[in-house]
This record gives sequence, structure tokens and C-alpha cells, in this order.
Amino acid sequence: MNIEKMKATRVSYGEKICELGNLNSKIVVLDADLSEATKTNMFAKKFKDRFFDLGIAEQDLMGTAAGLAACGKIPFVSTFAVFAAGRAYDQIRTSICYPKLNVKICATHAGITVGEDGATHQMLEDIGMMRALPNMIVISPSDDIQSKWAIEEISKIDSPVYVRLVRTATPQIYEENQKFEIGKAVQIGDGKDATVFATGITVSEALKAREILDAKGINIRVIDVHTIKPIDKEMIIKCAKETKKIITIEDHSIIGGLGTAVCEILCDEYPMKVTRMGIKDTFGKSGKADELMKYFKITSNDIVEEICK
Repeated sequence: MNIEKMKATRVSYGEKICELGNLNSKIVVLDADLSEATKTNMFAKKFKDRFFDLGIAEQDLMGTAAGLAACGKIPFVSTFAVFAAGRAYDQIRTSICYPKLNVKICATHAGITVGEDGATHQMLEDIGMMRALPNMIVISPSDDIQSKWAIEEISKIDSPVYVRLVRTATPQIYEENQKFEIGKAVQIGDGKDATVFATGITVSEALKAREILDAKGINIRVIDVHTIKPIDKEMIIKCAKETKKIITIEDHSIIGGLGTAVCEILCDEYPMKVTRMGIKDTFGKSGKADELMKYFKITSNDIVEEICK
């Protein structure tokens, strides 16, 4: 992990969509008056005739994207996660997922790490909402390399996709040549004492915890669950059989998110206790991102404390 190379996954998205725009004229980008924050403004500057700002009208945003997809375009749709998954849920459900249209929803500013914008803008339920929808693929990348892979990969498949991106910068975890696959989690380390399943911004926290615990003689493995749906069932069962303790951690409610998804698999296939770390059935608060992660106990130190119990 390279803490000197820090980049927000929303920036990675903006850069990659510009690159893809050069390669595929069917790609169009839509936004809802937040292009500077979502980084779709990069695409808007290069491809003015293929960028559409729908204003503060998120339901229209999704409906228009559905129409463009029905006409053979590949729409990438962006706004804050709270508006994408929350305000436009009915349009995503009925106009995109039900007819299985090829719309890529790349929602930024997810989780408590939105920070000072506060509880109204801190979307903590979107993974649960999106993974419950039939036909929807849900991806939560952890760094710059993985985010760019995800955006390129979803441009090749014909399916609704929800990509969860964050506001704050995260360390680079992977090398440029790292191979990923939709639906296949990444195992980092082979420790037997515990497995930490993490997604998005919490993957780097889990890796920091791994280093701290290694110095204490406790060996854990970290599983980067970049694809929440379809989730890597085989990896979850394998880790449950091979390690003594299972922990999930996410910048999301513990209800409906990664922790719930892991528990669903283990309940059916290999029942064991799972400790779910995340936002515990409450709304967020206004504050700096790092302070909020400490407040809600989703940092590397909290993982260390939980494993050392």
C-alpha cells in the first residue's frame, strides 16, 4: 500500500471515463448539477456533445439515461450517492433494472466520509438498496487502480451497474498490472487468526490493521470485496473454514451492506459468528472524515482492538 499516492476514487472515475470516451463514441455522460464534484466535468470539457446536465432533477436523470440506453448508447450517470440511490430509487428500479437497461450509475460522495456535509448527505444505505434490485451489479472499489479497472470493465458489459465512489482520497493499494474480475474478491495475506472482509475506503484501514497485528504476532488476511453483487461466495466460505474469526468492515450501515451479505452466505453454507463493523443503525454526523471514522469505529485501530479481544 502506497500512502504517498493518494487519490479519491471519484477522481479516478473522471479520468477513466475521459479515456473511454476517446475509444467508444457510444459512451455518454449525464450529471445532475454536480459535475465539478463528481468529476464528470472532465468528460464535459472534452465531449460537449455527449455530456448532459439535467440540473437538480435526479428522477429525470435516471429516466433520460434509460432512454439513451434503449437507443443503444452507454450512459454513465453521476450524482451524489444520496441523490442517486435515494431520490431516484423508483426510476432505477422501474426504468433501469426491470427492463435490464445498460445504465452505469457511478455515485460519488458515499458514506460518512462525505464529512462536513452532514447526515443528510451521508448515504449509508445505498449498498443495501442497490444489491436488493434484480439485474443490478454493485461495485465498491478501494483505490485508484481498482476504480479505473471497474469503470473500464463495466463499459464492456450489458447490464445495470451501481459503482460506489467516495469523496476523500485513499492510498494506492494495487500495482498497475493487478488483475481483477467482477464477482471475485481479492485475498491479501493468508493469516489463520482472522479474516477481515472490507470494501471501498475501509480496505486500506484493514491493511493498516494487518501490519499492526503482524507486529503483535497475530496473522490475519484481508479480503477486498470490490464486488458486493454478485458476491464471491466461494471466498467467503473458504475463509470461514480456514480462519478463527470473521470480521466485516464498511463505511455503510451494518444493515443491508457487506456485513449482511457475508452473513447471508455463511448462514446458508457454514454458520459461524461474524462481527460486523460499520454504522450501527444511525444517521451520520457533520465532521471531518477522519474524525467521523474514529467516532463510528471503522479505523485500523478499531479493527485491531476487535481482533485482540
